[in-house]
Amino acid sequence: MQVYLVGGAVRDHLLGYPYHEKDYVVVGATPDQLLSLGYQPVGKDFPVFLHPETKDEYALARTERKSGQGYHGFEFYTDPSVSLEDDLIRRDLTINAIAMDEEGNIYDPYLGQQDLENKILRHVSDAFVEDPLRVLRIARFAARYKSLGFTVAPETLELMQQLTQSGELDALTPERVWKETSRALMENHADEYFQVLRNCGALKVLFPEIDALFGIPQRPEYHPEIDCGIHTMMSVQQACLANYSLDVRFAVLVHDLGKALTPKDQLPRHIMHEERGIQLVNNICDRLKVPTSLKQLSLAVCKEHLKCHQALQLKAGTIWRLLQRLDVLRRPERVQAFVQACECDSRGRLGLENREYPQAQFILEAMNIVRNIKAQDLPSDIKGPEIGEMLIKKRIEALMEFKQKYQTHS
Repeated sequence: MQVYLVGGAVRDHLLGYPYHEKDYVVVGATPDQLLSLGYQPVGKDFPVFLHPETKDEYALARTERKSGQGYHGFEFYTDPSVSLEDDLIRRDLTINAIAMDEEGNIYDPYLGQQDLENKILRHVSDAFVEDPLRVLRIARFAARYKSLGFTVAPETLELMQQLTQSGELDALTPERVWKETSRALMENHADEYFQVLRNCGALKVLFPEIDALFGIPQRPEYHPEIDCGIHTMMSVQQACLANYSLDVRFAVLVHDLGKALTPKDQLPRHIMHEERGIQLVNNICDRLKVPTSLKQLSLAVCKEHLKCHQALQLKAGTIWRLLQRLDVLRRPERVQAFVQACECDSRGRLGLENREYPQAQFILEAMNIVRNIKAQDLPSDIKGPEIGEMLIKKRIEALMEFKQKYQTHS
């Protein structure tokens, strides 16, 4: 029985890239042997076991054969006679088909180290086209390693295009698409994920609302980059640079979807694109089964981001109503996330990436002001419905005073 560290841990070890999960493949063993050593079985489709102490995953070496549609449509074969090379050839990329034994010796039958050195994401074999999930995985790896200079090999991109055109992407479950996408959004260059998907045609299949933004013009005085799709990708990159949460990154991704629906005779202006985008945000969130908190923030950013940009000019009552719609009293964290997303929109523009955005601090200070005015601070003779009315009055008055002071010191 031989045990090898495989996959991402070996790849990232060789790259000097941080990693946490460790996966192992066991060659020359049977399930009974691992059970006798105290390993716990967890695999449903093929034998995978948890180490009794470390809880790392140990899978028996296996081969696979396509037997149906989608990424579940495989039959697996495990046997002590399956070699390490047999197991590694079924993997997606050469850089993921490298193994390391317990003495630190590297086994690289498919030249993954060479592709690591040349910074190439290349498929191991033509069996690549049997699993549609690999389209998303390769796009995610491109996002992860863009800062290191990695690119997708042209022949691999061609296979990704074949997979897209075959209709196999339709077999991907919403949960799986969202899992890969949410992981990609948390990479340092999440925009590259969507760009690679666009390059192989998968963006149009999986995210038609985002794909439709490319080629739509905007007014150059506000958007020097002009193209709505490019602006969206630049805004997402701003969220990555600021290391914002998944909620913020997704809200930024979908904040301008309505611009794809602007009537052509109105271009390059986008009057009422916020309202037009609401249904599209609902569509993409419902289709991918996006968590409720992300959906709620995304809808708020889509609908209200222009209000945030105009915050310094808004009347006190308008600011209060905006904060109220953002659920300022119960969810101050949503207000903060909203402001962060709007800041990314403001900076996701060619040549304006480092522009000041005083609206952020303004809105956050306004939030603290209204939250600090509470019912117990009102006169004791205020009762019933009058309490709510008086609280609103006091909050708007406080915002008026804040605005005056802010304008005086600006």
